[in-house]
Amino acid sequence: MKHDSWRVAADLALLGVIVSLASLPVFTLGAAFLVAGATIQHHISYGRWLTLAECWALFRARLARGLLAGPVLLAVAWLIAVDVAALSRGAAPGGRIAIVAVAAVAAGFAGFAALVAALGSFRLARAAVAARPAVLAPIGGIVVIVAVLAMLVHPVLVPVLVGYALFAVQSFLSTQSFLSTKSSAAAANSGESTTL
Repeated sequence: MKHDSWRVAADLALLGVIVSLASLPVFTLGAAFLVAGATIQHHISYGRWLTLAECWALFRARLARGLLAGPVLLAVAWLIAVDVAALSRGAAPGGRIAIVAVAAVAAGFAGFAALVAALGSFRLARAAVAARPAVLAPIGGIVVIVAVLAMLVHPVLVPVLVGYALFAVQSFLSTQSFLSTKSSAAAANSGESTTL
């Protein structure tokens, strides 16, 4: 059992590195994270990872849908960084309260992005948030914790955290029955049930 836990940890670390490398072109970021979310979900549900061939097929199928995800995420991150910098310098009104508000919005946005990656669909993530808005709080919290850890560890280890963050989000979602039901239904409706 302990040996299996170490193996899963090593697999997640490797997955994080692969996802990070696959995301470098920016336009592939969306597809890379969607595939990572799908393979982690598959492992949690069935006890095995998707094969390389299955991952590649899924990546090609989702590449077009995720083309704008990377640029949009980078643009939003840049805007948030600019806002926080301006508030910190006093160049914009609001001070610390505004910084906290911006940070809360950023955490919610990051949580929604992680939810999209975990559920494999923007539409499905939007429906999940509409059904239970509070779900963004724990998922956003996971992303914030990982972001803080990323600032504390050596930069070489940051990609490893990506795999663990995705696993934490998927593990949390696996305890939310209405989300897993919606995810299965969406996969079946989209014809992806054979690969997910």
